[in-house]
Amino acid sequence: MKILMASSEMSSLARTGGLGDILETLPAALRDSKADVSVVLPLYRSIRENPRIRLRDTGVEFRVQIGGKSVDAGVFETVAPNGTQVFLIRRDEYFDRSGIYGVDGRDYADNAERFIFFSKAFVELSRRMEPAPDILHVHDWQTALVPALVREWGVPFKTVLTIHNLAYQGNFHSYDFGFTNLPGSYFSAWGLEFFGNLNLLKGGILFADAVTTVSEPYFREIQTPEAGCGLHNVVRENAGKFHGILDGADYSVWNPATDNYLPEKFSSDSLAGKRICRNRLLERVELDPEPSGPVFGMVTRLAEQKGFDILLPVLDRMLADDVRLIILGAGDPGYETELRLHLMKHRGRFAYVHEHDEELSHWIEAGSDIALIPSRFEPSGLTAIYSLKYGTLPIARAVGGLSQIIRDFDPVTDTGWGFLFYNYSAAAFWDAIKRARFQYVDQTVWQELMQRAMSQDFSWKSAAAEYTKLYRKLAPEKPKPAALEPKAKVDEEEAAVVTA
Repeated sequence: MKILMASSEMSSLARTGGLGDILETLPAALRDSKADVSVVLPLYRSIRENPRIRLRDTGVEFRVQIGGKSVDAGVFETVAPNGTQVFLIRRDEYFDRSGIYGVDGRDYADNAERFIFFSKAFVELSRRMEPAPDILHVHDWQTALVPALVREWGVPFKTVLTIHNLAYQGNFHSYDFGFTNLPGSYFSAWGLEFFGNLNLLKGGILFADAVTTVSEPYFREIQTPEAGCGLHNVVRENAGKFHGILDGADYSVWNPATDNYLPEKFSSDSLAGKRICRNRLLERVELDPEPSGPVFGMVTRLAEQKGFDILLPVLDRMLADDVRLIILGAGDPGYETELRLHLMKHRGRFAYVHEHDEELSHWIEAGSDIALIPSRFEPSGLTAIYSLKYGTLPIARAVGGLSQIIRDFDPVTDTGWGFLFYNYSAAAFWDAIKRARFQYVDQTVWQELMQRAMSQDFSWKSAAAEYTKLYRKLAPEKPKPAALEPKAKVDEEEAAVVTA
């Protein structure tokens, strides 16, 4: 079965967050399930200027109609580090820019036009491929127009849309609908129109043959007004085509026993290396090594989604104790300012690093005792999966994929491998922190929890099997024609009898 994926990100080529991580690992996992998977991305400036990426011009060019103009699209090819074949759509007018979606915290004004062009070019490319794909699998709003185009153009492919985060929908002005060149009937309550605007993700939900979310709990949550981001009724009405499939982790990258970023490797059977990682981490971010309390870590975007509204009110109380806290991430300027203020107040106990550092992110996962994940909503929860593998116990809100990944520790039954809270409030978060601090005192129990956490398996194997099952349901493999049986010889007398 041949799968052609479209995405705006893929970690080894272009990344801003978790979407890129998934597109880096899912195709490789599907190949292990005997699927033939290729990925299509825009050819961003950062990809063209990266000397480590070897691009080949395929020589394929075609015209794409965008509103009232016709523009050229070129096709380049490369191979990702994991062996995935990647096609890249070149149109410098749209993608020869310093950022993927925008710069200085502001989106590009023509993002609707840019990604409508990319969606059209993706479908045009799929029509020219030999052998033809069986499934077009698109990801998030940037490619969510594809199912509507497939429906209108009568292209004979099944479509799957994966929603990684419903909060980002591709909402644009109504006049941007003209770039789609779709009939006016598509700009309606039964199409891409949403309260007078163009909503690309809504169109994807309506016209895709199947829709997946990155965890089963998140699918249930986005059917409610609280988490549905305005589209809860659309999700409910189309619930029959939804499938919740939990993202997996790439343990070839995120595994303390093989992680080359770490100053010392370790495993659940030999945890001495984790103590070395902890000490080296504190030394690297210039925090006091003396306090006996736990080291808290966060590797995250600074966004409301990640729970900073309930984290900031408890920081002073937390850092008044014998603990250290390390936060790596950038985002909302207001949150960045707040963290810098706390940095001045709590030197020696609190470290905040703004610039992304891949090596440091691995050090934080390995050297922390506790991961803080107080998310307001969390579709998947990859950070929690990474933390568990490194024996860093999560304190997390039981929401979305986090509630599927983490089991709350119960000292009575001695079950669980993390600390969950349910209400989105600073008080509930603080109670979970106190529970974890209490258990941390007993290092015998804590080590058992670490080993239990590290034994959890959230690899891509299960998720890849679910996707493969969905693909085969949408596009069953055609049976091979049966071999013809050789005709039996008959003598003349028998033949005469037959023909008589």
